[in-house]
Amino acid sequence: MPESKPSRMAGRKVYDAAELVQYADDAIVSRTLVNTDGGTVTAFAFDAGQGLSEHTAPFDALVQVLDGEGEVVIGGEPFRVDRGQMILMPADVPHAVNAGKRFKMMLIMLRQAKGLKSF
Repeated sequence: MPESKPSRMAGRKVYDAAELVQYADDAIVSRTLVNTDGGTVTAFAFDAGQGLSEHTAPFDALVQVLDGEGEVVIGGEPFRVDRGQMILMPADVPHAVNAGKRFKMMLIMLRQAKGLKSF
């Protein structure tokens, strides 16, 4: 019998982040891995041509690309993001995500942090 995936991430265990969520034809698949008062961590798999329409969030959010490449639009400016790259989406700034090709990303929503300082 194949090992089932836990509904939440367990502590003290190593994960392959890109394997935490699988692609599906003509769909966006998401899986919440962590959900606390401080924020959430959600893995997404986008099939080619899929996306999240422009919206705002009251908190800063960090996108980490796990597989493939996508486009993140922040305040009307498009950014191409590839595997291994990350981008910060500031609170209250309109943003969208577009998948020209299949790609996976990790979204880290920082509920208690706003206006993160960059390095």
